[in-house]
Amino acid sequence: MGHEGMAVAAVRYLRAAAARPAEAEPEPAPEPPELPQLRAVGPDERLPGAVDDPMLMRSVLGRFCTGVTVISALAPDGTPAGFACQSFSSLSLDPPLVSFNVARTSASWPRIAHAGRFCVSVLAADQGPLCRTFAVSSASGADKFAGVEWSPSPGTGSPRVAHALAWIDCTIHAVHIGGDHLIVLGRVCDLEVGPSDAGPLLFYRGGFGELTQ
Repeated sequence: MGHEGMAVAAVRYLRAAAARPAEAEPEPAPEPPELPQLRAVGPDERLPGAVDDPMLMRSVLGRFCTGVTVISALAPDGTPAGFACQSFSSLSLDPPLVSFNVARTSASWPRIAHAGRFCVSVLAADQGPLCRTFAVSSASGADKFAGVEWSPSPGTGSPRVAHALAWIDCTIHAVHIGGDHLIVLGRVCDLEVGPSDAGPLLFYRGGFGELTQ
């Protein structure tokens, strides 16, 4: 091929390359949404309703058996924070969302909220004592993670409790006010089944139990 032929071929190549659509730039990871103001229940919200006996409501709804989890994160100061939670549930597959409820008086929640991410550890039947540790209020000054074996999750670095049945790693997707609790939605970024072959830890009528078959 002479110089003229090589020039024509080069022009054709450049025209063909220009006609091809450019590769799309990868979309940046979404920023955690702005969270609502974290506040306790105000006196004006404690209105009488059809059910004005909270103990009766707790007793009746305690007949609904649930699993038990630990919600945890690394606070902005680098220390772990977490609390026991029985209201965790799967919400959506597309997009992958989970949810849990937390009291607006919780001392642990603001630290997790400011982290913008969290890990859910699904507790096994033999982890009742550990659950009681995480059920203690952080306002008491107790170090809930003292002596607790955990490792950082690969997705967000949030603490994963050792020997749990499963881990679900999430970023905070949305937070809604629901009475004296907050309804937290998490977007799943990673999840894994744990090594334990034990059954689940169950909570029923104020106490722990386990699944029998």
